[in-house]
Amino acid sequence: MNISLFDYHLPAELIAQEPAAVRDASRLMVVNRATREVTHAYFSQIGQYLPAKPRFFRNNAAVLKARIFGQRPTGGKVECLLLQPAEDAQTWWCLLKPGKKTFSAGSFGLPGDYQAEVLEMGNNGNYRVRFQPERDESITDLSERLGILPLPPYIERTAQDPRRSQDNERYQTVYADYDQRIAVAAPTAGLHFTPELIAELEGAGARFHDLTLQVGIGTFHPIQVENIKDHNIHREWYEIPASAFAELQNPDAGARIAVGTTSVRSIEDAMRRVRQNAEICLRPSGSVQAEADIYIYPPAEFAAVDAMITNFHLPKSTLLCLVSAFLTPGSEAGIDWLKELYAEAIDHQYRFYSYGDAMLIL
Repeated sequence: MNISLFDYHLPAELIAQEPAAVRDASRLMVVNRATREVTHAYFSQIGQYLPAKPRFFRNNAAVLKARIFGQRPTGGKVECLLLQPAEDAQTWWCLLKPGKKTFSAGSFGLPGDYQAEVLEMGNNGNYRVRFQPERDESITDLSERLGILPLPPYIERTAQDPRRSQDNERYQTVYADYDQRIAVAAPTAGLHFTPELIAELEGAGARFHDLTLQVGIGTFHPIQVENIKDHNIHREWYEIPASAFAELQNPDAGARIAVGTTSVRSIEDAMRRVRQNAEICLRPSGSVQAEADIYIYPPAEFAAVDAMITNFHLPKSTLLCLVSAFLTPGSEAGIDWLKELYAEAIDHQYRFYSYGDAMLIL
């Protein structure tokens, strides 16, 4: 399956640089898979299009202010992106810029704030770094105090851009759990929800269930091989509470709507592991934990997702593969259909990517 099948041209002006003025004022393309009907609406109107007894499954991971700055002993500047903890709370896998110079120097830091020792160069351009904060604080607290949110590269910001203060609020979902500051990218399909919209949907009978997936830097990596099946998919840790997992296994209780591709990935990976008796961790609370390594592309089937909310994704990305598979489960026909839908979105001037508009696939 050639990667060119998942390519398309997007005018640069349709890459959203800022969020909509109000979260749920973003536009919504509603796609009915059974009838192939396409409706153009606004996210605030999503309740009009939902099936009976909708149950939303959403990723409550909060985005860590993972980009921190320092300097090498020689005075050279260092940019460090925290990816995930390694063997202990003080040691993290990170991206460093410049990487090789910083690795050769062996350390970097910010006087009065922290020192960091570069222990190892990984296989994927990452580095294992041990931090020593000069205050009594965790690494996540250190990054919250000193760092900035790691916006995706297509959102153009300088470190001093005044829009950064808006990003601190708007690049988080309103239901983010700040005890779960583990993501380096937002679960962007959830950015469209407001507390008022959630209350309105609940009042109409909808139910919301939280799960947590650690969105990693791999979500931005394009597929760089000719055959998409040869792509080495990234891995992401997730946890699904016992109550949410029980709901997922009960299809008769109402439509299961995944908010975003990260929720789809968590749900489908967990269900696959259950079917295959694969390794999965059951916590004392009954929650399910594992590291998602599932790679979803046509003609995949879906075990526990009946509908999905998603944004418009980058060309040649694993997210595009997942959405095209969801359009026509068990078939490759969704590839061409997704191109048609994206062409229609471009024609209607939808805004694309993280701060862009949304699609509801029923």
